[in-house]
Amino acid sequence: MIPSFEAAGEDCVRIMDIVSQLQEQVNAMALLAMNTFGTLQRDAPAVRLSPNYPEPTANASEETIGAEYPKTMSAALVEAAKKFDVLVTALPLSGEEAQLKRIAELQEENKAVGLELEKQLEAAGMLFFYHTGVDILHLLVCL
Repeated sequence: MIPSFEAAGEDCVRIMDIVSQLQEQVNAMALLAMNTFGTLQRDAPAVRLSPNYPEPTANASEETIGAEYPKTMSAALVEAAKKFDVLVTALPLSGEEAQLKRIAELQEENKAVGLELEKQLEAAGMLFFYHTGVDILHLLVCL
């Protein structure tokens, strides 16, 4: 008997949902960081790094950067990092042994599903097409 998706439990769905949210959150954090650094690089006033360097020239857009914008961007970045941390803590923790056991279980399930698929295809007379990768629709169109 092949285990159904529902039989695997909602834990798998929940974990995958959290992983998807983590991926989206990492992308959002990268975008926020890029925008923050780019804006600061473009608009922040120049700073003299050493007395050995000449005094930096005034940037024409110094007035464009407000005191609130860097704070807003920084707050958004911190908020995104906090959301990421919340998602990470929602992931179930397990040791290496438990993970290897779960991988073995999933491989067995995959093998069982593969055998069932082969039986179904054999019954339908389609095993040749399945193993050779021949596109059945392409064959039908060519006829």
